[in-house]
Amino acid sequence: MAHRLGNAADQPDRTRRYSSDLTDAEWHLVRPLLPVPAWLNGKGGRPEGFCHRQMIDGVRYLVAEGVRWASLPTDFPKRRAVYRFFRRWRDNDLIKELYGRLRARLRELAGKKAEPTAAIIDSQSVKADATVPTASRGYDAGKKINGRKRHIAVDTLGLLLTVLVTAASVKDNDAGRDLLDQLRTEHRRIALVWADSGYTGWLVAFATTVLALALTVVKRSDDATGFVVLPRRWVVERSFSWLIRARRLARDYETRIDSAEAMAWWAASIPATRRLARSGAPAPRRVKLSAA
Repeated sequence: MAHRLGNAADQPDRTRRYSSDLTDAEWHLVRPLLPVPAWLNGKGGRPEGFCHRQMIDGVRYLVAEGVRWASLPTDFPKRRAVYRFFRRWRDNDLIKELYGRLRARLRELAGKKAEPTAAIIDSQSVKADATVPTASRGYDAGKKINGRKRHIAVDTLGLLLTVLVTAASVKDNDAGRDLLDQLRTEHRRIALVWADSGYTGWLVAFATTVLALALTVVKRSDDATGFVVLPRRWVVERSFSWLIRARRLARDYETRIDSAEAMAWWAASIPATRRLARSGAPAPRRVKLSAA
């Protein structure tokens, strides 16, 4: 009902032009999942005078193509309006709320309960642009990267559960404590977590005694050489590959930490809506054509 009163109604004055735009099938599924505007909940304010589909397409374009806010194509609403939309959704965790509803739908289509009981955690260091302040960046000596580090938790389907962005100099154990604490707070049914060897030591005992989580470390065999697919850990690695397809995430450009986290949620929402429009099926694999 909230999105039939004009604030998020379909407006055909802009046609779909970019691959990041919502298809009609995606919009049909996403529209009833959008957060209800504050004015309809009796929290004050006035009805929004823009189309949510156009605003979402604008943010998705920026995330997928990695452009600056000032470089948004002119067929989108004014860039300041799109940025205000992004900022409002960031400050009120609305993109996180929308993705949570997409995740629940995808889990149900996969024959699983809406709330997961197991998760996989990992981190990824990325270089930071000059727009990232010194106070929130650092040097990862292991990866030899000066920038930030994304810590994520995903379910067994690879769907995002939690995002935490820190300076790249922060150790996995230290960030893992905050990541697991946030995971326990937001997903009470989680009981088992898999991780790599960067999360060994005191964190295992902390997870068990304080958070009541069974943290299992999946280690790489000493005899293994080259690339090896490790049980459970490949799921979160695949999730990172999904995220990094969004060019905005290839490097960290965000001045604020919460903006960097919001960008990750937006990046994750793109393959989620695509997959939901395919009734939960994963993207078809590309088949290489043999030479004649």
